[in-house]
Amino acid sequence: MKRIDWGRLLRLGLVEIGLRPAEFWELTPAELMLMSGIDDRGGAGLTRPGLEALMARFPDQPASPKKEA
Repeated sequence: MKRIDWGRLLRLGLVEIGLRPAEFWELTPAELMLMSGIDDRGGAGLTRPGLEALMARFPDQPASPKKEA
C-alpha cells in the first residue's frame, strides 16, 4: 500500500498552484490532479487566473441582491 506524501501535495496546492489552505482541503484528489495538470488526458492544468475567473463566475454564495436607490 502506497503512503500519501502530504508534504508534496501541500507544496503542490499551496505553493505551486497558490491555493489557500481552506481551498486545498475542500478539493477532491481528482480536482487537485486536474488543476496541477496531472491527468490522464495530458492537458494543461488550471492556472491561478483561470481558477479566479471560475470563482468569480460561479461564486459559492450567491451575490446579495442589489438595492434600488
